[in-house]
Amino acid sequence: MKLATFEVGTEKLVGAVDGDAIVVIDVPDMRTLFALGTPVTAQAEQRMTSRRFKLADVKLCAPIIPKKIFHSAGNYAEHAHEGDRSNWVAAIKPWIVFFQNVDAIIGPDDPVVYPEHLTRELDYELELCVVLAKDGKFFDEKEAADYIGGYVIFNDITARDIQRREMESANFCFSKSIDTFCPFGPWIVTPDEIPDPYNLALELRVNGEKRQISNSSHMSVTIPQLLAKFSPLGFNAGDILTTGTVSGVAAFSADPQAWYLKPGDLMEAEIEKIGVLRNRVISWKDAYGVEPPAFQKF
Repeated sequence: MKLATFEVGTEKLVGAVDGDAIVVIDVPDMRTLFALGTPVTAQAEQRMTSRRFKLADVKLCAPIIPKKIFHSAGNYAEHAHEGDRSNWVAAIKPWIVFFQNVDAIIGPDDPVVYPEHLTRELDYELELCVVLAKDGKFFDEKEAADYIGGYVIFNDITARDIQRREMESANFCFSKSIDTFCPFGPWIVTPDEIPDPYNLALELRVNGEKRQISNSSHMSVTIPQLLAKFSPLGFNAGDILTTGTVSGVAAFSADPQAWYLKPGDLMEAEIEKIGVLRNRVISWKDAYGVEPPAFQKF
């Protein structure tokens, strides 16, 4: 089942995608649906209404606004290796985790606003994410499968110049948490549609040019390992766990300045069996109608 949040007219609704249509589910928001109990597909089916709309006639939003985003990193060795080759400021190792800013979340086709007064090195990172099925803490790997409620695409927008300075102090949260830097979408796909999350083609394109090309089979730690490892922090139904990016980011390319994002660039983050998350980069002036403030070095 593909679960989406969408707008039609003045309403913001939750629905299940059915071919080229979407069927309304009677809940106030997606997080409420996940909090009702497992499996989420059964909860959704019980609350389906007769209301349906053509997908072409609605605006898809970020599928869920979680209580928390557990941002994990370093889980693809290929990304660590490209960091080593580019002499990145610090080694990229597994088991990195930090909290992401939920207020920075945007949905499919929403613009990423380039904060030109903060960064000159805007980058992308395609990631497969898990939506937590239920509340839980202190569980082991064998129990972890019960906590997987769905999968969603994330494009981890990063200000590399800020991140580089943050990582000198072994901390890199600000560079990834600026407003509009957290695109999620286009919908949540439930586990019954993705029985094997370790064989999914991953691809991110910028203006049609393939930048990141990989497969989830390259993940060096498993999703149950990640969920169990960080479960002492406490999960809530609808929380999101990211699983790290793959090789091909601009910062570690042969010509980073040519690959860094610019206003007007269209990003397409695609994961097999889930879909495509599209977001365009726009300038500060296009977003707010004024020139950006004076440049600040963080």
